[in-house]
Amino acid sequence: MGNGLSEPHAIFPCLPSFQALHIVILGLDCAGKTTVLYRLRFNEFVNTVPTKGFNTEKIKVTLGGKGRTATFHFWDVGGQEKLRPLWRSYTRCADGLVFVVDSVDAERMEEAKTELHKITRLQENQGVPVLVVANKQDLRSALPLGEVEQMLALNELGSHTPWHLQPACAIIGEGLQEGLERLHSMIIKRRKMMRQQKRKR
Repeated sequence: MGNGLSEPHAIFPCLPSFQALHIVILGLDCAGKTTVLYRLRFNEFVNTVPTKGFNTEKIKVTLGGKGRTATFHFWDVGGQEKLRPLWRSYTRCADGLVFVVDSVDAERMEEAKTELHKITRLQENQGVPVLVVANKQDLRSALPLGEVEQMLALNELGSHTPWHLQPACAIIGEGLQEGLERLHSMIIKRRKMMRQQKRKR
């Protein structure tokens, strides 16, 4: 189920057609990371098992209604506690991070917050845009979005880390397209800023 490419190339005005955006999907175990990945890849629900290492897929995504597309190279990394020290190896040179949280699991929200802040504060991840996916929002027991934002202390991520909190249901794919469009916008904005800074030097 890894290394799939949904279409051979991307046609997007801001990026060379051969260049895929390097996106790492992180989060605690059982948050729904792999469900997110395969919903995006196959546009259908795929039964998954806990990820022991990583899953990877290249996926061409349509952006908005203008026919623009971009290719995302996703790395879905296992969220078990023993695997989290390896996250750093995957986030090096990442264009963006997707951090998936289980909106129903209030007891582990503090643990999710700790891991999110730890990975975004690494020097090599400074400024890398973060899409926080509040998964399982379709369930009655799901925390409201405002509570998820507060419990994850997203406003404390720092001014250098652009982020967006997206309500979603990975099983049916609701919210994932909108979230990716926001992530893509943040990535393009960051690249423009970095180019401008280089010119000033």
